[in-house]
Parts: sequence; C-alpha cells; structure tokens
Amino acid sequence: MEDRKVHTIAVLSVISLIIVIIVCRVSLKLSKAFFLICGASIAVILAVFSCILIRYRYNKRRKVLELQLKSEGRELRIEYSFLRKVAGIPTKYRYKELEEATDNFQAIIGTGSSASVFKGILNDGTSVAVKRIHGEERGEREFRSEVSAIASVQHVNLVRLFGYCNSPTPPRYLVYEFIPNGSLDCWIFPVKETRRRRCGCLPWNLRYNVAIDVAKALSYLHHDCRSRILHLDVKPENILLDEDYKALVADFGLAKLVGKDESNVMTTIRGTRGYLAPEWLLERGISEKTDIYSYGMVLLELIGGRRNVSRVEDPRDKSKKKWQFFPKIVNEKLREGKLMEIVDQRLLESENLDENEVKRLVFIALWCIQEKPRLRPSMVEVVDMLEGRVRVEEPPGTRMILVDLLSVDEDAGDDDNNNLVRLLTSVSTHVDCNTSTYSLGSTILSGR
Repeated sequence: MEDRKVHTIAVLSVISLIIVIIVCRVSLKLSKAFFLICGASIAVILAVFSCILIRYRYNKRRKVLELQLKSEGRELRIEYSFLRKVAGIPTKYRYKELEEATDNFQAIIGTGSSASVFKGILNDGTSVAVKRIHGEERGEREFRSEVSAIASVQHVNLVRLFGYCNSPTPPRYLVYEFIPNGSLDCWIFPVKETRRRRCGCLPWNLRYNVAIDVAKALSYLHHDCRSRILHLDVKPENILLDEDYKALVADFGLAKLVGKDESNVMTTIRGTRGYLAPEWLLERGISEKTDIYSYGMVLLELIGGRRNVSRVEDPRDKSKKKWQFFPKIVNEKLREGKLMEIVDQRLLESENLDENEVKRLVFIALWCIQEKPRLRPSMVEVVDMLEGRVRVEEPPGTRMILVDLLSVDEDAGDDDNNNLVRLLTSVSTHVDCNTSTYSLGSTILSGR
C-alpha cells in the first residue's frame, strides 16, 4: 500500500513538471527563463526516477532478505519443535489449535469430577487426547501439579504429555497422546450394554502384564526420578491400555513432588474413596507407601473383576442393601484355602488359570494393603515379586481394623455407615460405630 502511494505521487509529480514545461514553452518561448525552468524540471524528473529506481532495488533486496529470514526462522522453529519433542518438553498450544483439533470439543471420550477429555487430531495428523480442566483454584492447582509432575519424566508405562494451553482464565488444557483402548476399568469390571466406550473382559495373562506395567511405572516415579513423585490417585480409571494392551499410568492432577530426603509429607486428603490408605485418616503423613496401598487395591480388582467396596443385596432383607469389602473376603478365602473362589468368574469360565500365579498376585496385593506402612513392600520389591525374582511369602494376618471409611457415599445414612463399620472391622469393640465417616481419631488407633 505504501509503495502504491509513492508511485502515484511520483507519476503525478512528473506529469505536473511536464505540464509546467509545456506551459512555459508556450508562454515564454525560447527565453532564458524557459530554459532555466525546463532544466530544473528535467533535473527534478530525473531525481524522481532515480528515487523510484533506488526504492525498487531496496524493496527487492528487502523482500529477498525477509524471505531468507522467514525460511531460516521456519527451519529454526521446526528444529526447535523437533528438539522439544525429542527432549520431551511440552509444547504450548494456542486455544484455536485445540479447538480445530477437537472439532470444537465435540468428541468427548471421558469425564471426571473436575475435567473432561476429548479426542482430537493435530495439524500434523497426530491423534491426541485433550484434557479440559475446570474450576478456578482447584483447576489451576491440578493443572500445575500435572504439568510439573509428568513434564519432566519419560517412561514407557507413563502416558506422554505433548503440550498444554494455559489461558489466563479457566478452563485450562493438557494435550496427551491418545491411547486407543481406554481405561482399565472398562476391561476388568462388567459393563452395561448401554455404555458406548470400547470394553471387554481382559484375559488373565494381560491382567498380569498390566500389574507388572503399573508396578514399573510407580517404581520409576518413586525411585528413579530426581524428585520422588507420589501419584496419589492410583485406580483403574487412571490406568490406560494402548493398542497392545500395555498399561500406561495417567492423570497426575493430584500428584505431589517429594524430596529424596523426605520420608513423610503432611498434606490434605486427596485421591479417590476406596483406594485411600489408612494413614490419610490418621493424619500421620503420606509417602510412597500410600501409592503402594492403592496399587494393592487395584491388584485385588484385577483378580476379582469387581470393585473393592460395593453395595450388595442383603440376604436377610432383600429390600435393603449392605456394604461389602472385597479385601476382607479375599483374606477370609485365603485362610480357608478357597482362593479360586475370589477370581473373576468370567476368567474361570473361559481359561485354565494357574493357581500359583493367582496366589502370588493375591499375596502381593495383601502385602501392599497392610495397615502399617512399614510392612508394605517398595515398588521395586513388588516388580521383583511379580517377575518371579523374589519368593513371595504369605502375608501376615490382619484384622483390618484401620479401614478406608472414605469409600462410604457422602449421602449414605447412619445405618449404612454403621453397617460398613461392622463389616470392615473384625473387632467391633474397638470401634465407635457413631464415628463420623471422615473422623476416626484415637478410637480406631487404639485397636492396633
């Protein structure tokens, strides 16, 4: 636009000077005044043409340099992007990019209490899962926890973070690799036919491999990172299965980074009811043993194909339902020598299971959910036990006095709470059944 304006002014100037020369020729004839005006006008015209020529050459050279710099800049961006991917550094995406990738956030593939996950395809054809985190304070905390925890780690059994979009106001977005087979809960628990997500019954050998994969991921987080990372929300919904049914641990929204020299950390209760270790309730501080407890609970669900805490029909009164604690059933069946009765019935109907493998997995799970954290093995030891490098001893008996009462629904009535307390504790005299769902205190502690 600026060049066009300059050219217009130059043309008008030249035309004006030519008209002046013609008028002077007519009016002044061939006088000295005419020749002076004519010479000055021609000099100005030549000067205008010289300026236009210089400007043209300057603009041509500038455009060549701009193209060269643009090309070099593009190469640098491509190289920088490549190096970021190689190094595992997350990319910062613009909101518009994520909106286009997810078709305006249409293909939802999962929801949680504070986030939704959408499938998308980036401009380079990469399939991704875009996690949209809601909420102001909690959303910002979860976003920062997740980025700081997983951005600095690389492991084959941890889901990969491609990038993020941190807008000034909620929601915020995290871009992960897309894992085609969804979460583990769809493959071990019976699923209603109305559910659209891909699901099925995972065979025993794949379940065993999943147990090893998750153990290796947690072992890496606990022992091989510069700062120990506590996941604090290990559950089937946060374990994803790729196209080969290899397990990847995901969702680090509640994770906490802990120094190598810190043994216990005090923090507010976080995690999912049903997988919380007893030390949460006693406010004794958490450690990597907290994740190990949750992992043990997941192992039992892998074996039994059912939730650890569930409500079932009361055989004495079919109009009512009662709470059932699966780890307690497993413990009882183990003492009775009827271990195969706790295995997922769908597996028993379709496969010939090795009872020794089942027993090994049950032993490891019961070791992991010991009430006293010091009795639980480390994840390195768990991996060794799963892969058969270490003999698994029978775990000590436990009366399960310290129980995870946070598994109770918040809207459950007092009768339900009391029933759960009676069910989950083998020595009821040590427990005050009117204790609040979220407060155990010294009453439970005295039963140890």
